[in-house]
Amino acid sequence: MRRAIFPGTFDPFTIGHYSVVERTLTFMDEIIIGIGKNENKKTFFPLNKRLEMIRELYKDDPRIKVEAYSELTVDFAIKHDAKFIVRGIRTVHDFEYEETIADINRKLSGVETILLFTEPELTSVSSTIVRELLHFGKDVSPFLPRNMKID
Repeated sequence: MRRAIFPGTFDPFTIGHYSVVERTLTFMDEIIIGIGKNENKKTFFPLNKRLEMIRELYKDDPRIKVEAYSELTVDFAIKHDAKFIVRGIRTVHDFEYEETIADINRKLSGVETILLFTEPELTSVSSTIVRELLHFGKDVSPFLPRNMKID
């Protein structure tokens, strides 16, 4: 069984995240979307709401599980016997940051990181921008997966 962790804050889960999951399913048997608890980040949606929204989105796909975690991502991967961490890359800055974390994770545990480059039409989509739009009452549906419900 090839299992990967897809970690993030997912505040909210965007079409970019959705794309990474869909593309990862072409070479992994199972994905655990791990919502990291980061006390230093001020989130728009509470953790329980983010869990609920993403679980609802994937409720009919047994290959995808959604869990929250508060330990190191690599420890979360080991706990779930996942040999891979999947990350999406939008910019060169993302790549440099993820490369450093991937090297440390591999040295700590042997867990490999797979970096997927964002599809060109999605490079401008980020949770930060979507949160800003939500804050100002704008329609964010073009930036969310088609069946994602935000109440």
